[in-house]
Amino acid sequence: MSPADSSQRRQRGRPRGWHDKTEQNTIKSLDRAMAVFDHLSQGPGKALTALAEETGQSPATVYRILITLEGRGLVEFEPQEQLWHIGPQAFVIGARFLRRTSLVERARPILRWLMEETGETANLGVERETAVLFVSQVETPATIRAFFPPGTLSPMHASGIGKALMAQMDKPRLARVLRGRGLEAFTQHTLTDPALLGADLAAIRRRGYALDDEEKNEGMRCIAAPVFDMNGEAVAGISVSGPTSRVRREDVERLSRPVIEAARDLTKAIGGEPAD
Repeated sequence: MSPADSSQRRQRGRPRGWHDKTEQNTIKSLDRAMAVFDHLSQGPGKALTALAEETGQSPATVYRILITLEGRGLVEFEPQEQLWHIGPQAFVIGARFLRRTSLVERARPILRWLMEETGETANLGVERETAVLFVSQVETPATIRAFFPPGTLSPMHASGIGKALMAQMDKPRLARVLRGRGLEAFTQHTLTDPALLGADLAAIRRRGYALDDEEKNEGMRCIAAPVFDMNGEAVAGISVSGPTSRVRREDVERLSRPVIEAARDLTKAIGGEPAD
């Protein structure tokens, strides 16, 4: 592709200086409108005066914004209670976003950041038939490293990502998973006692991350955190894995922080609702 062709392609999508977010390149009225729209979306319904007060804008300005958004179906007015609500077109637009959102695509830059931040291999996995299916990975350049190529399946009870997902399951679903796979021992550290596994899952929920402490492979540790969808359900997990010589027990707390941050970033990137 010639430089001219490249320039033309760039200009069709964004102008020169597209990254400039200074005031001269923003539309103030649109920014104010989006502030009102965003604030309205956070509650079950708002009165005009409350919206004006909470957004720091005059009632007249907020009214014009609402009437404009109403014309596009983005908000609607409930006359009996005199409240404004998010409209059906907001859902339609959100659904379009979800159709183009790919979990793997959104995760790639986050996985790369996580690998660079921790120095260890970063993984993305989802539940498949009571097992963890690894769907993406960014490997560390270190000579000794964990390797779970896309398509690899791992038992949930002996996997960092698996335990991060299990910790978010309700009791009936968790029971189905355990019945489907059982608690096979892979190393002397594998949790095969349901009571011990249950206590571990409770600890995972409290602290926000799971630890595979040589439970699947001797000499390897994995730290994982769950990724949530728009309904607040855990749909995937992000982890870092490495040899115990580098991922020492005293390093787990430090390494857990970027793992949790990466999981939260991916949750937001797919339009999900982060856990508390």
